[in-house]
Amino acid sequence: MESMIIFPAIDLKDGVCVRLKQGDPERATVYGKDPVAMAAHWADQGAQWLHLVDLDGAFTKEPVNHEIVLKIARSLSIPVEVGGGIRNLESIDRYICGGAARVIIGTAALREPEMLEEACRLYPGKIALGLDARDGHVAVEGWKEATRTDAVDLVMRFKDLELAAVIYTDIHRDGMQTGVNIEATRRLMEKTGMPVIASGGVSNLGDIEALLGLGSSGLLGVITGRAIYEGTLDLREAIALARTAGAGGHRKVS
Repeated sequence: MESMIIFPAIDLKDGVCVRLKQGDPERATVYGKDPVAMAAHWADQGAQWLHLVDLDGAFTKEPVNHEIVLKIARSLSIPVEVGGGIRNLESIDRYICGGAARVIIGTAALREPEMLEEACRLYPGKIALGLDARDGHVAVEGWKEATRTDAVDLVMRFKDLELAAVIYTDIHRDGMQTGVNIEATRRLMEKTGMPVIASGGVSNLGDIEALLGLGSSGLLGVITGRAIYEGTLDLREAIALARTAGAGGHRKVS
């Protein structure tokens, strides 16, 4: 079994690294003023991938921090995935041709499903569906707008596309360090059969261990942000634990 990937998150707002609580731009904490240096730091800690979000782009509906994102992508030897404000094929092409390994489509998947279908045709295996949910229903426009669309139903609509993964975020837990929504993540994988990257709520090594049991159900990895910035989760330890489990071993977290 391949090891679960731990994705350090870098959220970009006004050109600096921040973390929000429950997606609220008024509840932002700045963790670094040099995103490229921050990316290099996580790579040096052993990260296999980086998860980048253009928060300004998510709120303005078009990429804003794309130059920073591409500078990070070109400066590292590890792949990066990026989301936030990506609403058309031109933006996708700019990111992928500029060095991003994967592009995340969220709001546009609901608003313009044909665009997502075309993106998957043009860039098979390089497009992820960003699924942000509140109480099981999809939220869009930088999480500001709730919909009545069931998260599972949305994934099933795109089940036959060549998606790299579904990135599932529980908005209530994002940035709150209250633990990942294990049951909702498991339900999504079991109902859809799609590979999933979990996001929202990681607090410590115990949360990583709790997710390891979902590997056989299709969990590719987990995104962590505030926990690694606050120091409640050591990235190296998390990666080591995931690799041990992937190699067939299992170390109990005390």
